[in-house]
Amino acid sequence: MNITDIIEANKKPDIYTPGTAIMWTDDHISKQLLDVHLSQDTDLASRKTPAIESTVNWILGRVPENPLDILDLGCGPGLYTERLAQRGHRVTGVDFSSGSIAHAKASAREKGLGITYLNRDYLTLDSEERYDLVMMIFTDFGVLAPDDRCSLLKKIHNALRPDGIFIFDVLNTGWNSQPRPGSWETSESGFWRPCPHLVLNRGFYYETEGVALDQHIVLDDKGIEVYRFYIHTFSHGDIETLAADHGFQSAACTDGLIPAGELYRSEDLTFCVIRK
Repeated sequence: MNITDIIEANKKPDIYTPGTAIMWTDDHISKQLLDVHLSQDTDLASRKTPAIESTVNWILGRVPENPLDILDLGCGPGLYTERLAQRGHRVTGVDFSSGSIAHAKASAREKGLGITYLNRDYLTLDSEERYDLVMMIFTDFGVLAPDDRCSLLKKIHNALRPDGIFIFDVLNTGWNSQPRPGSWETSESGFWRPCPHLVLNRGFYYETEGVALDQHIVLDDKGIEVYRFYIHTFSHGDIETLAADHGFQSAACTDGLIPAGELYRSEDLTFCVIRK
């Protein structure tokens, strides 16, 4: 292992430079992430049950009461899809993590819920089905680079029926986007690897674009991998402009719907409803 490679990897990259590895498709990390999704001790991967139930109730209050065809993008282990199906809706969940989808399918079978699950990257999804509601929860929308965000909005617009609705949440411009100080940790076995490894954690901020980067460099006997997560914030006006630019008829934004989490305050979170 070359120390120069580590120094170079730890420098601030050009904005939107991808990492060298993807967290959701790694077998070991996917298993660890599933445990975090299901835990009631943390909300770092999924929100806790009271917040999930409150969100589902709020979403269903924005749509007609009759059974809907719903598409949940980034559904994880099915925490929202199951509650929607239990309320009588026809639900399809899409997630990149095979571990999360396997858990979701097994849980749906056990509970007798007829949910369709797809182990796919939703950025590549071109659905021939049409939906009354498309949803994306847990600030996934703000992780996307601008080109991917625009591409996804076009796909969602196409997947929605006339007067269909896209509901998602984002971090707003009140969130403290300044990067956290660098840190490092070692482990014999942990979240990132099942073997001894070192992790260098560092954040960066791109002031002109208003974008934060959360970066993790993982080193083990096999080499170096870099995981990068870009984080965008949005004002209500930003959401209204994005909706209009992609052919949606209206946009409405609401702040402070659920309690604070470990990553943000309640008022930092905006729920968005845009209508085709």
